[in-house]
Amino acid sequence: MPTPRAGIIPVTPFQQNCTLIWDDATKVGAVVDPGGDLDRIEAAIAQQGVTIEKILLTHGHIDHAGGADELKERLGVPVEGPHEADRFLLDSLPMTGANYGLDGARAVTPDRWLAEGDQVTVGGLTFDILHAPGHSPGSVVFVSRDARFALVGDVVFKGSVGRTDLPGGNHEQLIRAIKEKVLPLGDDVAFISGHGPTGTLGEERVSNPFLQD
Repeated sequence: MPTPRAGIIPVTPFQQNCTLIWDDATKVGAVVDPGGDLDRIEAAIAQQGVTIEKILLTHGHIDHAGGADELKERLGVPVEGPHEADRFLLDSLPMTGANYGLDGARAVTPDRWLAEGDQVTVGGLTFDILHAPGHSPGSVVFVSRDARFALVGDVVFKGSVGRTDLPGGNHEQLIRAIKEKVLPLGDDVAFISGHGPTGTLGEERVSNPFLQD
């Protein structure tokens, strides 16, 4: 069974967890959420000796997607994700970047939009796609069921959940997506969030204050 490896590269003033994910057997991988600081991302790719075959986006916010179009150009690879409901965020990245003082953000149109039930491959790894709106309308979660591992973007954090006061955000929708789609993946599933430390779904199910009834 292919073994996934992951490395976290904090990028942008928001300290977003850009994640390098790869298949240890083939050294083929993907860059997840390249929000910026592309030279740092490319240095990490070179350090791990990974061949990048695609860029994956969990959602369309500036700190996750602001560098995707330029990195696509540099590496010559396609962009997959998020769900098309985040098109308005990806189209407005240059304006959003200017508002936050992040120079060079470009609009990006994914080569493939992702929807509930789709699958994404990275080397020999397979990720199932969950559409988990609430933080943004088009947020998706990448789930490796074999490896018991998920890339959750800003849907859920260790001890918290994604903010819902941004355009298209909806707190009730977010909590429902976490409880009905993400937590049922299993307590043993480890996750990497878009910010902060890693964790397991079991820890969040019992201790995350936002998920207690």
